[in-house]
Amino acid sequence: MNDYKLNTKYKDRLFRLIFHEKKELLELYNAVNESNYTDPEELEITTIEDVVYMGMRNDLSFIIGDEMNLYEHQSTFCPNLPLRGLFYFSSVYKAYIEPKKHKLYSTSELKIPFPQYIVFYNGIEEKPERQELKLSSLFIESGKDKNPSLECTALVLNVNYGHNKELMERCKTLKEYAQFIAIIRRNLAEGMKHQEAVEQAIDECIQNDILAEILRKNRSEIVDSILTEWDENEYREFIKEESWNEGHQVGLEDGKRIGLEDGKRIGLEDGKQIGLKSGEIIGVIRTCQEFHVSKENTLEKIQKEFSLEREEAEKYIKEYWK
Repeated sequence: MNDYKLNTKYKDRLFRLIFHEKKELLELYNAVNESNYTDPEELEITTIEDVVYMGMRNDLSFIIGDEMNLYEHQSTFCPNLPLRGLFYFSSVYKAYIEPKKHKLYSTSELKIPFPQYIVFYNGIEEKPERQELKLSSLFIESGKDKNPSLECTALVLNVNYGHNKELMERCKTLKEYAQFIAIIRRNLAEGMKHQEAVEQAIDECIQNDILAEILRKNRSEIVDSILTEWDENEYREFIKEESWNEGHQVGLEDGKRIGLEDGKRIGLEDGKQIGLKSGEIIGVIRTCQEFHVSKENTLEKIQKEFSLEREEAEKYIKEYWK
């Protein structure tokens, strides 16, 4: 049986840091499968240590019972997950049959564990609770009525806080991981610098017994992992883009309305510009609300970013804070 060991050549993503211990990994497996295994030593770790994504390791694979499980964390959505899963399973199965590879060409069946590929998604792009991605959807259409000879399915579970609540209730560690990430994002949305946002989230979680033991024990490693994993500027640009996209349509409608109503006075282009600005403001309000930023802090944020008088900012909050 293989034992998991940290490989200092690459950093682990936070998800892997938390779930690499067999106890937490078994808790997660039981939650996903609604099973009731109790002995962590029944897990046989099969993780391939040299597989990295964006310079970091985000995967865990293991056998329990007759199942070969690949668990992967993603903070950005990737439609090519089934293809990556195919490559990974190929390597894992190759290692699995190595001791008995001489049987590969025999006349008897060589049984292999049943594959299960689960992806835990917690990006800020809105995604469904669960969805299946299939390798067959990536194949170039042949134009003929044929079934593909290969298939690999990735089950993607949204593990952002507030999603997949039943799963979260079955796995306390996963729920607390989601809470921890949500607190960091709230801090970033409120304007904290990246390291400050992480450090404050750790303090808050320890104080409220959220991942407390793991955070105390591995604080420096966790901070290092998150600061490597998250690009603050990229995150803020995404927030800005999401705010724009979300408010853009509303802004266009407002622009048309304002432009038409006041066009004679200020001109259609001025009306359109006002509408687009309104769209950006609305997007920021909704983004802040999604990340649990307080109403007062959101009010101050749009005042500062859009040079609004408090009374004008309050009107936006009153109308668009849902």
